[in-house]
Amino acid sequence: MSSSVICIGELLIDFFCTDVNIDLVDGQSFEKQAGGAPANVCATIVKLGGNAKFCGKVGNDPFGHFLKKTLDDLNVDTSMIVLDKEHPTTLAFVSLKADGERDFVFNRGADAFLSEDELDKKKLEESNILHFGSATALLEDPFQSTYLNAMRTAKEADKFISFDPNFRKDLWPDRIQTFIDLAKEGIALADFVKVSDDELRIITGMNDIKQGILSLHNLGAKVIAVTLGKEGTFISNGENTEIVPSIKVNSIDSTGAGDAFVGATLFQLAKAGDPKNTLEDFEHLKQVITFSNRVGAMVCMKVGAIAAIPNIEEVS
Repeated sequence: MSSSVICIGELLIDFFCTDVNIDLVDGQSFEKQAGGAPANVCATIVKLGGNAKFCGKVGNDPFGHFLKKTLDDLNVDTSMIVLDKEHPTTLAFVSLKADGERDFVFNRGADAFLSEDELDKKKLEESNILHFGSATALLEDPFQSTYLNAMRTAKEADKFISFDPNFRKDLWPDRIQTFIDLAKEGIALADFVKVSDDELRIITGMNDIKQGILSLHNLGAKVIAVTLGKEGTFISNGENTEIVPSIKVNSIDSTGAGDAFVGATLFQLAKAGDPKNTLEDFEHLKQVITFSNRVGAMVCMKVGAIAAIPNIEEVS
């Protein structure tokens, strides 16, 4: 079995308004960056020295080619990227106001149209670790069905499944219950689930972390990591629970921290060879999460998710 991790989801352009404290109506200057949570996870795995494939769809346009080149330059395997001749690359426009609120406009494009017949089934069969961490995949068909069916097929084949529901309130303004129902489907299929404390409350409706974690275990999740920002990560394997502390950093931009945390975890699990057994050993699990916390924290020290990801020498 290959030790390469396949990450399935969206690859898109983030246009960040560089004008200070201004909304998108008045913003004039924008910076183009590669975005998409699964792409950030791939980038982390590769920058740490592992192997990762990205699976998703972009437009056959300058933005799509820019995104593919960005991952190629990082040595992420892009052989599972589909170039869509009919739909443009997905774009997101974001500006930050002084109060921390975002002004956000999302122009969905090619990523929504990934169909099952466009998946490379052979590559999916060859990899024993699959990560489903898309913020957009659950929004609508055909991608929604493609995504969930790929999870079910991986489960039947006894693959190791990682799932991050990646809730973005801007994407689900009037459909939060739909998100909750679909996220629970993913959680039920997963060996490793990463959620933030906010996502745990949204999905379970519970304020108590231990009760919320128990709820996710009851759905079927094997190992759960609840990220708590600077406090670290609350982990549970169904028998043991513990908060694994993080390192102290001067945080400038936490945008890619969660994705880097997941990437660092999957990097270690792929290197270990048997991820399911690795997670069953709680002491080993704590060591894995300690490393992942460090990587996630270090990403916060720079601006830009992919650019901020450290290499293995910087983490050691």
